[in-house]
Amino acid sequence: MPSTPQIRAQHVSRRTVLKAGATLMLSVTAPMRANAAQILAVRVWPADDYTRVTLENDTDLKATHFIVKDPERMVVDIEGLDLNPTLKSLVAKIQSNDPYIKQVRVGQNRPNVVRLVFDLKSEVKPQVFTLPPAGNYKHRLIFDLYPVKEVDPIAAMIEKGEWTDPPADMAGVQTPKEQLSELKPDLKAEPREELKAQVKIAEAQTRAAEKVDKQGKMVRMLTIALDPGHGGEDPGASGRNGSREKDIVLAIAKRLKNKLEDLPNIRVMLTRDGDYFVPLGTRVEKARKVQADLFVSIHADAFVQPTARGSSVFVLSEKGATSSAARWLADKENSADAIGGVNLKNHDRQLASVLLDLSTTAQINDSMKLGRAVLGEIGGINRLHKGSVEQAGFAVLKAPDIPSILIETAFISNPEEEAKLRDEDYQNKLADAIVTGIRRYFAKNPPLAKNRLI
Repeated sequence: MPSTPQIRAQHVSRRTVLKAGATLMLSVTAPMRANAAQILAVRVWPADDYTRVTLENDTDLKATHFIVKDPERMVVDIEGLDLNPTLKSLVAKIQSNDPYIKQVRVGQNRPNVVRLVFDLKSEVKPQVFTLPPAGNYKHRLIFDLYPVKEVDPIAAMIEKGEWTDPPADMAGVQTPKEQLSELKPDLKAEPREELKAQVKIAEAQTRAAEKVDKQGKMVRMLTIALDPGHGGEDPGASGRNGSREKDIVLAIAKRLKNKLEDLPNIRVMLTRDGDYFVPLGTRVEKARKVQADLFVSIHADAFVQPTARGSSVFVLSEKGATSSAARWLADKENSADAIGGVNLKNHDRQLASVLLDLSTTAQINDSMKLGRAVLGEIGGINRLHKGSVEQAGFAVLKAPDIPSILIETAFISNPEEEAKLRDEDYQNKLADAIVTGIRRYFAKNPPLAKNRLI
């Protein structure tokens, strides 16, 4: 029979083994917990076009989703995830004026699976996809909620627009009254249900192309697409004092829109009117859907050295950039899709090349004329980075049938010019200069009549 000292020694030995085992267990499980997915940030971008919800995380997440009816809900299960305070904060980020999401509920559905339930305001077409790290972002899990019934952009523009009669120098091409009567549908006849949408669009496009002035003459309407760069997940460049390019250019675009709409028979479409992301190809498609006569993309330049300064105007090039700086800038702007986040499964990868193939010398020539007219006016309020219009392969300028320019309003990376861009007076002067340049262009290049039902 073992003595008391021996028994004590055995107990100590057992405790030592248990401690060692516990230490071993901790050493195995601790790394596993450290490697578990972590939600780093949640962001919500509501807009009429669509609402985007972003979950930024430290690894690639796997998610499944399904729709539940009566009432409309979208249920999302995310694997390999434990509920944390950051993810819980998503509940408070849903705004009451969100067009598509009423509220969201977040909970631990089962071990390592978090469930999100989006209570919806209407039926949606969801897109759920992941994005690899880009820019300052790590992995992202994206939920894009699109309306089932898309709003016709021309009809939306007409509902918001009020136009006056033109002076002699701004009157466009006149067309016979008979053309309008031929294009109008028979309002007495009730179209078949499946044709009502087409008839509504036809009516909108007809009214959009022309209107009757006080003398009973048909007047050509001018449509200008303004494109505030970046937005949403893509902030663009930033200044030392915290200015973000996406905010500055949206403010300028809205001022420019108001000033243009004060002119006779001009209506304006913004590719985005809030803080949300629009892919480069979609910006071009929006302009083509409203059959724009001009496309003006607005940006704020940036460079690695804060001494760079001046305004610039760019047009498309089919043969390469006119300078290494223009090529560098085009590459930077064309990376917006990667940073902003495009669902590649639903994105037409051939769009850019097809539009480039369709681009004609005539389109680029007209863009150069517009660019020179605008650059000349901007030069009156700010130093020019270069005294001539430059060319490069900007994806957003590749509409084959619309004269298109990209304006770099100033260098947001230059502290002095950043202060200008933040100043309302400078924004107004800049918008006035662009309006004058556009009027100069139209005065020398009157728009041709268009078939608005193409």
